[in-house]
Amino acid sequence: MRVLMLVSDAHGTQGGIAQYNRDVIAALDAMARIDRIVVLPRLIEDDGFGVPGKVRYDRAAAAGLGRFVQRSIAAALRQGPFDLVFCGHINLMPVAALAKRLTRAKLMLAVHGTDVWLPTASWAARASLPAADMILSVSQFTADRMAQWHQPVRQKARVVPNTVCTERFGMSPRNAELAERLGLKGKRVIMTLGRMAASERAKGFDEIIDLMPKLLARCPDLAYLCAGDGDDRARLEAKAAGLALEGSVIFSGSVPEEQKPDFYRLADAFVLASHGEGFGIVLLEALACGIPVLGSTADATGEALLSGELGPAVDPRDPDALADAILAALKRPKGVPQGLAHYAFDNFQLRLDAAIGSVTAAKGIP
Repeated sequence: MRVLMLVSDAHGTQGGIAQYNRDVIAALDAMARIDRIVVLPRLIEDDGFGVPGKVRYDRAAAAGLGRFVQRSIAAALRQGPFDLVFCGHINLMPVAALAKRLTRAKLMLAVHGTDVWLPTASWAARASLPAADMILSVSQFTADRMAQWHQPVRQKARVVPNTVCTERFGMSPRNAELAERLGLKGKRVIMTLGRMAASERAKGFDEIIDLMPKLLARCPDLAYLCAGDGDDRARLEAKAAGLALEGSVIFSGSVPEEQKPDFYRLADAFVLASHGEGFGIVLLEALACGIPVLGSTADATGEALLSGELGPAVDPRDPDALADAILAALKRPKGVPQGLAHYAFDNFQLRLDAAIGSVTAAKGIP
């Protein structure tokens, strides 16, 4: 089999969707049935990366929308034949549908969260949705939300949740130098890691900052580590300053992928008081470092935590319940739960392989 992947981003960028696409690429590369994977990304921020052996990465596709469309058409016509077109974001569906027509391949669309919870603003993407033979969702929550405006999801959806490479993380003592630099020495630390974008205020930073005065009254040595960056960071910093939380709310800035484990290990509890997560891969990464986690009942994070097996979830809109749950999380012992094996890479590969086998069976591909 040959696979043509059209993705928003993968290697050379950060974020949950990019990580998911990297994991898909790695899983495809490991499958005996796959002979070649051609990847065209819309965005590359850092070009210094390598790719697995079966992968052909068209980095020139990241030079603007026009270039992406041009390179996608050229790949469909000249680098085939292809058996599967993998579309990594709903907004790329017009190009993916055209690639399907040119290659006569099956088309699989991956959906993640708020990208499909409401009808996409792109009429072209909406018009192209019938071309998808399968809709791969990271959670049942996201599939159900999409089905509220696109009924065919109920027949086409297949849930393949995120994975976590536990070997990248693991339990280890705090990095004393990093704790000192961030002013966390001697502190009890709760942490959230995520993009601080004005368009993504559902991450839950606001809810916990608002709650910090109440939490500090009950746990005076507490600090809240806000890890990540974005165009909303200045507003969040101003909010913390307005509540006189200097020294108790710490903004670390952007966290490089290779430094993530050290940042997670600073925490005594990892908290997502979110209401916009389609899965919440950061929860898995924190768990893989042995950090107790707290998710939300307002989005898919409770599902990602296997309905309480990996950690509790709480309504982030209930400040009293949220405060109690955070303080309870701080008392839980550290340790990597056995249930995290549900998200092992081998299981991710098996789920993806089964989905591909199902969608390509009609082509007579074994």
